[in-house]
Amino acid sequence: MSTSLFDTAPDFSQPIAVLKHCHDRIRKQLATLQKLQAHLPQHGADQEAQQAAQAILKYFNNAAHLHHEDEEINLLPMLQATAQGDDAALLQDLAPRILAQHQQMDSDWLIIKAQLDKIATGADRVLTAASVQQFVDAYTAHMDIEETHIAPMAKRLFSDGQMRTLGDAMQQRRGIEPNAQPAVQAPPPSPHTAVASGVDIADLRLDYGRASLDESDVLDHPVDQFAKWFDEAMKAEVFEANTMSVATVGRDGKPSSRIVLIKQYDQRGFTWYTNYDSQKGRQLAENPNAALLFFWRELERQVRIEGRVEKTTSEDSDKYFYSRPVKSQLAAVASQQSEPIASREQMETNYAAVEAASGGHPQRPPHWGGYRLIPERVEFWQGRASRFHDRIVFTLQPDGSWTRQRIQP
Repeated sequence: MSTSLFDTAPDFSQPIAVLKHCHDRIRKQLATLQKLQAHLPQHGADQEAQQAAQAILKYFNNAAHLHHEDEEINLLPMLQATAQGDDAALLQDLAPRILAQHQQMDSDWLIIKAQLDKIATGADRVLTAASVQQFVDAYTAHMDIEETHIAPMAKRLFSDGQMRTLGDAMQQRRGIEPNAQPAVQAPPPSPHTAVASGVDIADLRLDYGRASLDESDVLDHPVDQFAKWFDEAMKAEVFEANTMSVATVGRDGKPSSRIVLIKQYDQRGFTWYTNYDSQKGRQLAENPNAALLFFWRELERQVRIEGRVEKTTSEDSDKYFYSRPVKSQLAAVASQQSEPIASREQMETNYAAVEAASGGHPQRPPHWGGYRLIPERVEFWQGRASRFHDRIVFTLQPDGSWTRQRIQP
């Protein structure tokens, strides 16, 4: 599979040629995507498949969005300001379709991206044929419209000055100053600058822009809104959408957090299961207030939930414990969570002893069970461009009702 992204591009003095070159690169990546789909059933997520997935991710996570912005922010508005007569009428029809296609392709990409993320690490071999075909067909039809109507119109209508303006904007969008002089060698970072892989981590930033969140978009109850977003995360195949951070604070006032898996949620609250004698269990015994955090990177969303925690009933804990694989049941019995131990070998010895004693039917220990966080404050966060995010907060009132309001990013 060919995954090269380093073919020679036209100069930005020819912006329409640059846009066509972007289309050619998109076609190459779409072809690689289709080859990868055919490759996976026979070979799985082998090294070749992982490299192909990484190349596709690299292009559509970065360059494709710049190309869309070239069209949305510069090319189409410039054409609309210049075109007259039949050209203007054609643009009035095509421009909304092109923008809608961008949104649809971005949405389709989220599903494919979630699958490629797993293939790129060798964690999975699933690449849904229907999703790939829809993505390929949408992009192909989209590029055909632009190459048949938009590019020829721009070549015909734009003056040399307009071409320079368009090219300069595209160049700046990619971090290249027009007519830039050779870069001066930057001084080495100071001893206090955090650097990873040669990059100052203070300079690491990703602009968001997948979606928006308005007060009118959210449902009346925060659990219903969470269910809506969680369902969308599952449909988008967000990697481990059920993971959440649980933050607790003990009597000493020192906070601690860790990742766990949510197991149930309903109008009563959000439930997970653990060892009651663990660090979080001890802290919750001292201070039953906690905070949960879900972060769904693929959808540029997070949900923050704060409230009071209570233990689930023994019946609920039994029901979940005995639904787990037997080996997970044994691990829960064998491990004194958060307590020191001399070695991995000692852990394995403890596990073997519990397995032998249980006869393959371990019993739920009294120190293992569920916690339910009863929400009092729930914030829905949608990433937006330039860190100007959307944040809608629900707050529980004394009478049991919920208020909601927008807060600033």
